Amino acid sequence: MRAEGQAHIDRIEAALALVRQSLDWERALRRLDELYARVQDPTLWDDPKQAQAITQEQKRLESAVKTVREIESEMSDAIEFVEMGEEEGDDEVIADGLASLAALATRADADKVQALLSGEADANDTYIEIHAGAGGTESQDWAEMLLRMYARWAERRGFKVETVEYQAGETAGIKSATLLVKGENAYGYGKTESGVHRLVRISPYDSSARRHTSFSSVWVYPVIDDDFEIEINESDLKVDTYRASGAGGQHVNTTDSAVRITHQPTGIVVASQNDRSQHKNRATAMNMLKARLFEREMAEREAAAGSEYEAKTEIGWGHQIRSYVLQPYQMVKDLRTGTTSTNPDAVLDGAIDEFISAALAQRVTGETVDIEDVD
Repeated sequence: MRAEGQAHIDRIEAALALVRQSLDWERALRRLDELYARVQDPTLWDDPKQAQAITQEQKRLESAVKTVREIESEMSDAIEFVEMGEEEGDDEVIADGLASLAALATRADADKVQALLSGEADANDTYIEIHAGAGGTESQDWAEMLLRMYARWAERRGFKVETVEYQAGETAGIKSATLLVKGENAYGYGKTESGVHRLVRISPYDSSARRHTSFSSVWVYPVIDDDFEIEINESDLKVDTYRASGAGGQHVNTTDSAVRITHQPTGIVVASQNDRSQHKNRATAMNMLKARLFEREMAEREAAAGSEYEAKTEIGWGHQIRSYVLQPYQMVKDLRTGTTSTNPDAVLDGAIDEFISAALAQRVTGETVDIEDVD
């Protein structure tokens, strides 16, 4: 097998190994047998909610197992095709076989990411909340750049994006903002973006053209429905109303319709100003609070996510998950996975799927990298 073909094979096998690991392959096969037996039980639909959950789990596992087996079969056929061409000295047959392996490697990578989205709320819509760190205009401008990056990323994926809350900065940028991203697996794709993001650049606001470092935090949490039971005591809430504001006249009201809710036991703060009705904004903020509390509970249940949750507590040095350097050179580096890009313009325009894929894979493998940050 030529080196090019072997590279494709290695890539496919690595993707399949990760999918098997994420599924716990042998356990998944046993679970499928159990589910097949359950759906044959005529009393299953006596409890429609349980029946629906069982059939959905069956479909998910069936799809994942079928995908792995299909890719294995197609890879075997493509390898046989290439080897036949090599034996006969037929360059056209070899080229066709290598093209099939290349296409299959691309498919395996895409299916790998899809298989990694098996968390409790991965299929849900999501909130993306952004806060500027200390540093005034610099950090507020950076926060707005991140806001645009996530909006563009969501649009690239075909998701629908709504602005739920927007607090403009004094001079430029934003103090905070929250996006509601609607689409299949929106939370599953976005969840690894939670953390502190660091920017290094020549400041457009510094007359001396000095290099500045800015920080902003990103929190991603799922939209949840009534199936998720989250109890909130009204006595634990501090509710404030204020006049909505926004850039360019957007989201601006002439009455105090915006609502901010502080959950005093945890210190979690959520806000909504998307509607002109204070009542509707309060309902939205309560849904956001429930989602934040649910995400907090999930993070505490998962040992791997626990350290990430702690990393959100301070927006500054030592807590960043990714660095974006625009000067004196150009590079974006994820400090968890070691994934890098030398095209920050593309990344800031929403091309972040490579970082997301690597971070999702890391959650399965548990592998860590020992790398230095970029300056």
